[in-house]
Amino acid sequence: MPGFDLAVTLWRMDSARAARAPSAVMTTGSTRDLQPNAPTADSAVGRLVRAWREKRRLSQLSLALEAGISARHLSFVETGRSRPSAELVMTLADYLQVPLRERNELLLAAGFAPRYPELELTSPDMAAVHRQIERLLAAHEPYPGVALDRHWNVVLANASARRMMLLLPPSLSQPTINMFRASLHPDGFSAVTSNFDAWGRYLVGELERLAASTFDAGTDALLAEVLDYPNVRTLRRTPARPVPAEERLLVPCVLSLGGARLSLFTTLMTFGSPRNVTLAELTIELFYPADEATAESLRAMAG
Repeated sequence: MPGFDLAVTLWRMDSARAARAPSAVMTTGSTRDLQPNAPTADSAVGRLVRAWREKRRLSQLSLALEAGISARHLSFVETGRSRPSAELVMTLADYLQVPLRERNELLLAAGFAPRYPELELTSPDMAAVHRQIERLLAAHEPYPGVALDRHWNVVLANASARRMMLLLPPSLSQPTINMFRASLHPDGFSAVTSNFDAWGRYLVGELERLAASTFDAGTDALLAEVLDYPNVRTLRRTPARPVPAEERLLVPCVLSLGGARLSLFTTLMTFGSPRNVTLAELTIELFYPADEATAESLRAMAG
């Protein structure tokens, strides 16, 4: 079979060249994790590594130096000519700042078991963390506080936040409330946000940064949806307004609700050392009054 003989000959020639080549791990002198294989089609893990490297705007050489391997070795991994060990996959994921969910995908693509479990916040193993989040949100009363998943869907909310969410139409509150959608949709809070020019730009920027940090299809779809809102399209076509004196420190969310003016600034909190996908993707957002009038109004609303 001439075609088969030719393929075998090419394989042997390539293997011979690889055997004659200098050490495939270079400048650092390390030879760990080099597992050369016969030339193969582009591997799944190689495609993922290359995609993450390009997303982080790193050259093969710069990533290889950080990871302590040769640029040749990294090239072999990306093209499927070398199968990376689990240790190398994790090392590359560290330097590429790959989220835990996507680290599991890298490990699976390389033929290894996932290392990071994903448990529901309501599962028994998460009970202690769940209780502490609820306590944190309850202690923040009478000011709004929410816990958000990776798409900024609300998974927990305190009473103050729930009161404000009652103002949303069913189309934005069911089956779950998404903070980007609720805040930017023309029928949502944007209709009562008096400084939407500033607050809307901040939120769109946050969503764009979130989408740029990962390859999550849900986040990409949410960004595409938000950018198509007529008020957001108008926002992006017009220049930003001058920053008023009271907004030079922080961009507040200024709402006009039932004759009351609420000016709130926000803080975002994450877990510092998660080893669980759910906790790694969880964000706690706490809103604070930007002035005493807002604090009094929120205390009055709480009764």
